[in-house]
Amino acid sequence: MLIKHLTHEDVGKSISLQGWIVHIRFSGKIWFIELRDWTGYIQAILEKKNLSPQKWEQIKQAWIETSLELTWILAKHPKKDELELHVNDLQIFTLTQNYPIWQKEHWIDFLFDNRHLHLRSKRQIAIQKIRHTIYYAITDFLNSRDFTRFDTPIFTPTIAEDSTALYSVEHPSGETMYLNQSWQLYLEAAIHWHRYVYDFGPVFRAERSKTRRHLNELWMMDAEMAFMDFRQSMELQEQLIYHIIQEVLTKHRQDLELLGRDISKLENIKLPFIRKTYKEVIEELQKMWIDIKYWEDLGADEERILMEKYDQPVFVTNYPLEVKAFYMPEDPENPWTAKNSDLLAPEGYGEIIWWSERIWDYETLKQRIIQRGYNLDDYKWYLDLRKYWGVTTSGFGVGLERTLAWITGIPHIREAIPFPRYYNRIRP
Repeated sequence: MLIKHLTHEDVGKSISLQGWIVHIRFSGKIWFIELRDWTGYIQAILEKKNLSPQKWEQIKQAWIETSLELTWILAKHPKKDELELHVNDLQIFTLTQNYPIWQKEHWIDFLFDNRHLHLRSKRQIAIQKIRHTIYYAITDFLNSRDFTRFDTPIFTPTIAEDSTALYSVEHPSGETMYLNQSWQLYLEAAIHWHRYVYDFGPVFRAERSKTRRHLNELWMMDAEMAFMDFRQSMELQEQLIYHIIQEVLTKHRQDLELLGRDISKLENIKLPFIRKTYKEVIEELQKMWIDIKYWEDLGADEERILMEKYDQPVFVTNYPLEVKAFYMPEDPENPWTAKNSDLLAPEGYGEIIWWSERIWDYETLKQRIIQRGYNLDDYKWYLDLRKYWGVTTSGFGVGLERTLAWITGIPHIREAIPFPRYYNRIRP
């Protein structure tokens, strides 16, 4: 039997349940245990009169994270609309004592040093359950819109973005390769027979940043779409984010409340999202006395300050070409700017989606690669995609951890992934 399956119809039944002790307290000849299995929590009451002397002595030695099986009669809580277990037998699998993470405040470094145990806490379980839901909300949304999952390589000889440091590795042939930072270039190869494709998995960025929204290993969903333009892509993105929010609200209200999330802020998210140009945002920041100039990319601090003003996500469009990736086309209606946008989350969370149309003209893309100083031979295959059937295409990437951090309201992205890797942490 699992905790989530217990109902008032089971009151009075004798059932067995396996799990771990989350909290334990005693009062005379009665012990109160909060029990966890992989579906939820419930209170178990153990009275000396209902257990054999041997079993009573065993439970008196138990502490949090002791694993056991309880046999019990299900009862209704005398004061709350809750169920509880009246235990009449038990079997201890592992007797745990001196568990290092007790129910008190710990330094953040201590918790991450003991991340393998910290993940058992109620808070971390809630975060990872919501992560699971967001992952499947994304894939279910795309699958329902005729996207095809397309797996791309982790090792690549080429780079997709200009600004991100790469992890280099040596191939057995002696050549230098890189851990992938984006699925995009390889996904573009698939749209010519699948039209809409996506990949979802870990990517790697060797940044030395310690900000609250940067990781060296993160999970990202990249999507590429043939015959889809600038505006159509933004509409798809906002529908996706709205769908994610609704899924989390439907399935995880209790978890959000446990995390202290102000649920009304998520309920307040409406379609369509706000759209602003990069130029408008720069002027807005300058009026707030932020020292940023036109042609400078928005950093984490600028995005945080800007988005503390908004309670809705904001698309920032038309960044200067020179601060964006080589494959982004110029917008003829706004010269020297790219047909692109970043989607910034409210409450100061900043960028969660980055996207653009792709240059589909062979000669234009070739010249851009040369201008950026890249090795043209490395991109021959990518140019071939334009030589043999170039069409209007768009693509976007969703950061799973950044999206999760915003939706759960957690202060730091490091809690959004089970085992974070960042500038000064590679263990456990």
